[in-house]
Amino acid sequence: MTAVAEQAVGTGRVVWLTGLSGAGKSTLASALHEELLARGVAVELLDGDAVRENLSKGLGFSKADRDTNVRRIGFVAGLLAKHGVTVLVSAISPYADTRREVLAGLPDALEVFVDAPLDVVTARDVKGLYLKAIAGEIPHFTGVSDPYEAPESPDLHLRTDRISVEDGVRQLLEKLGV
Repeated sequence: MTAVAEQAVGTGRVVWLTGLSGAGKSTLASALHEELLARGVAVELLDGDAVRENLSKGLGFSKADRDTNVRRIGFVAGLLAKHGVTVLVSAISPYADTRREVLAGLPDALEVFVDAPLDVVTARDVKGLYLKAIAGEIPHFTGVSDPYEAPESPDLHLRTDRISVEDGVRQLLEKLGV
């Protein structure tokens, strides 16, 4: 094995962005992904919606199915990180115990709480899903009729109703030491 290959093994990490739908997880993760790529960092983005469509298709929105989805994302993130990749996970991951369990098994994991109040995420929701959930038309909607358990002590807490995407990326880069 070459010195470069030896260095790469085990140097990956996972940045887990959690928060309500519409809080800005995917926006921040995508912007951070582009910045890390530009800096030559081996990086992969695992977006919750894409993973649900491609890896967890068929799962519903019960607690058990949501937990299975989060564990699958964690499994893939761990495999990538084990091979030197910085993995950006953008997933609601609503249950604190499951998040803690998954994060505990990941190398050098950072938990990032992407936070915006319900009125802000409702206003950002172009599909009107929050309004439908509030009206009772969509059952099991996280943050309305299903719980979202915010991290008690995340590694980074980003209030996206108070900061720009650029500021969020700057804070993430600082936390990563990049």
